[in-house]
Amino acid sequence: MTTTHRIRVGGRNAYDIFIEPGLLSRLDTSVWPVRSRQFLLVSDDQVAPHYAERVKAQLKAAVADVDVHVFRAGESNKNLATFEQITASLAKMGARRDACIVALGGGVVGDLAGFAAACWMRGMDFVQIPTSLLAMVDSSVGGKTGIDTPAGKNLLGAFHFPRVVLIDPELLQTLPARECAAGFAEVIKYGALGNAAFFNWLEKEADALKALNPDAIARAIAACCQMKADIVERDPFERGDRALLNFGHTFGHAIESAQGFDGLNHGEAVAVGMCCAARLSEVCAGAPAADTERLIHLLKRFGLPTEVPAGLKPEDLLARMRLDKKADLNGLRFIVWEGIGRTRVAQGITDAQVLAALQAP
Repeated sequence: MTTTHRIRVGGRNAYDIFIEPGLLSRLDTSVWPVRSRQFLLVSDDQVAPHYAERVKAQLKAAVADVDVHVFRAGESNKNLATFEQITASLAKMGARRDACIVALGGGVVGDLAGFAAACWMRGMDFVQIPTSLLAMVDSSVGGKTGIDTPAGKNLLGAFHFPRVVLIDPELLQTLPARECAAGFAEVIKYGALGNAAFFNWLEKEADALKALNPDAIARAIAACCQMKADIVERDPFERGDRALLNFGHTFGHAIESAQGFDGLNHGEAVAVGMCCAARLSEVCAGAPAADTERLIHLLKRFGLPTEVPAGLKPEDLLARMRLDKKADLNGLRFIVWEGIGRTRVAQGITDAQVLAALQAP
């Protein structure tokens, strides 16, 4: 019997996350809270050929107007030009404020579609249907939307919460191996930042997860979504605990930006960033070196990189970190751990400590 996981993200902008194999084929009223008569389905040219017609047909059966906007896949296209193209599609279809955007794709699609929804007529509904593991466990949940600029990642954006998140783990079967591995970086992050028991489980179940065992994958996705939901409910606008979700991201975003968003993908950059954060934690938080080695070993089991790519200068990466959204008047803030599952926000870290963490031992 198919198990449906239903996770409630509470608070003023409450919504549900549904996780169920085969869910994409039954977008019915039991999981679909939006009653709009106008939809713009936003996807990319890698995902759309697999799933767009299936979603469009179900929407058209229930509503009058469904338009589709497909853009070129890749982080390098998460920019102002693509955002403008999506808003042009909204204008062409005569989208009213009560229209709805459906984001069908990975994190890039979700961020772009969500940002367009946040901006169109100062806010319209949107639904997340993530198709990548990274989006399923992280970017589709929490209401962060945005686009990249030449100066850095996600520097233009808004908090805009979805009406519902619909996750079908069966969609991972068509996901390229590299993208699937990237998603496991975010899965591992949840164990590293706040759940040592989950980290232990990932070590034991790594082979089953890599093989996309349905039960293991569904359990991992549900565990990550529940952890994120709990944090987001407490801190929807990242003024406290939610910052912990950025473990490894300050380093990772700098790497992505330095490579022009055309080198390591987001999950790979986060994997490297977590290793840097773990090394930094040994110096400034007294974290055990053995935990750093466990993290590195687990990331490698999933085929993820653990060292800063050759050719990137630590000084340049540090300069890019100064534009990171987590910086404030007191300077850079880093998420460090005192060991697996015990993270905290740290300030007062010196440039020398950061530069040392960027260099593999």
